[in-house]
Amino acid sequence: MKIKYTLLHKDKNTKARYGTIETNYGKFETPMFMPVGTQATVKTLDPEEIKEIGAGIILSNTYHLWLRPGEDIVSKAGGLHKFMNYDGPILTDCGGFQVFSLAKPKDISEEGVVFKSHINGEKLFLTPEKSIEIQNKLDSDIAMSFDECPPYPVTYEYMKNSVERTIRWAKRGKAVFNNPNQSLFGIVQGGEFEDLREWSCKETVKLDFDGYSIGGTSVGEDKPTMYKMIEYGIKYLPEDKPRYLMGVGEPTDLFEGVERGVDMFDCVLPTRLARHGHAFTKYGKINLRNAKYKEDFTPVDSTCDCKCCKNYTKAYIRHLLVADETLGQRLLSIHNLRFLIRIMEDIRKAIKEDKFLELKEEFYNNYKKK
Repeated sequence: MKIKYTLLHKDKNTKARYGTIETNYGKFETPMFMPVGTQATVKTLDPEEIKEIGAGIILSNTYHLWLRPGEDIVSKAGGLHKFMNYDGPILTDCGGFQVFSLAKPKDISEEGVVFKSHINGEKLFLTPEKSIEIQNKLDSDIAMSFDECPPYPVTYEYMKNSVERTIRWAKRGKAVFNNPNQSLFGIVQGGEFEDLREWSCKETVKLDFDGYSIGGTSVGEDKPTMYKMIEYGIKYLPEDKPRYLMGVGEPTDLFEGVERGVDMFDCVLPTRLARHGHAFTKYGKINLRNAKYKEDFTPVDSTCDCKCCKNYTKAYIRHLLVADETLGQRLLSIHNLRFLIRIMEDIRKAIKEDKFLELKEEFYNNYKKK
C-alpha cells in the first residue's frame, strides 16, 4: 500500500500539527523523529533496540547501498526489510546530498551527476532515473525524488537554475517510478530566496507526490536563516500530505520545525554525537569524556526512560568511552535517539492539548540553562 497521512489536530496557537502515517508496517503518529540507518543499520543498534526506543520510520541511503552491497543483492534478499530484518517502515534518501558533496559544479549536467566513489575513487554517474530505479529495487516504503542539493551560500542565479533542474529531474524520476507498494516524496529547494522557495513548492506540488520534503537546510546557514527557509515554502505545501524536513536533529530545531508545520525529521546527529561521547540531557549536551564524570554514579539523564539511563551511570559510560569499548557508544546512541523520540512524544501530547508553546518554553528554559 501507499502510505496514508491523516491530519487529526492543529495546535490553536501555532502551525504545529498532530497526525498519523499509515504504512504496510503499522500506523505511526506525527510529528516524528526518524533514526538514520545509512547502510541498512542504525549504527550500533539492532532492530529490536530500534523498536524499544519507540522509533517508527527509519532511513537508509540510496547512494551507500548502491555502492555496497548493491541494489540487486538487496532485491534478491527480498528487499530492505528482509535484508536487515526490520519489520518497520523504511524511507530511502535519494543519495543527492552524498553525491553533491563528492561532485564538483562542473560535473553536474542536465542528464545527471558525475562523481567519484568515496570507497575506491571509481568514476560514477547518477541520474534521476537511476536513483529511482535503485530505490524501487530496495523496496523501501518511501522513496525520495532525486534533487540537486546546492551548498550555502550561492548566488540567486545559481539557485534559480538549480531549482529549475530539480523540477525537471523530479518529472523524469516520477515518470519511471514503478513500485506499487512504495510512496514517492518530492523535494523542494530554493535556498534562502523566498520567491524561489515558493516557486519550487508550487511546481513540485503540481506533480502530485505522496509527500513533500524541505531540502537544502542545515547546510551551513545560521539558525534564523534555516527557519526562514522553512517558512518561505511550507505554507504552499498541501495540508493532507506529510511534510518532511531533511537532515535536522538538534532538539531546539525539532521544536522550531514543528511550530512551523513540519511532520517528519531525520538526522545522523544523535548517533554521531554518541560515538564521540556526547549526550543529550534535559539541561543541554554533555561530554562524558570529561574528567568530572569519573566518579559520577548518576544516570546520564535522570528523567530518561531508556535502558542506558535506567541501568548505567555516567562514571561507567565514561570508563567505556575512555577504554574505547563499543558498549559505551551503543548505550549513548540508544539514549540520544530515545531522547529525541521522547521529545516528539511530548510534543504530540502538547499539540493535542493546544499546549505546544508551553512545552517549548519549559524545554528551552531547562535545555539552555547551562
